[in-house]
Amino acid sequence: MQSPCVARCGLNDDDICMGCFRHIDEIVGWSQADYGQKQLILQKLPQRKAHYVDDKNNQIISRQKWLAAEARLNLND
Repeated sequence: MQSPCVARCGLNDDDICMGCFRHIDEIVGWSQADYGQKQLILQKLPQRKAHYVDDKNNQIISRQKWLAAEARLNLND
């Protein structure tokens, strides 16, 4: 399944990407997620988009945030 990334990455204060509306944990874990997990993520996106539509893209996804998400998801184990 293809990622919903639209290559306009930037996180708001809740660590939601204002390009694809996934949480940083969902972005980092996408490649490890199975089909069912990806479907659940995709189902959340329209509601998030509606909720966050006026939020600002406060920051890019930094390496530090990426590594912190990896650690939370235990992807390096």
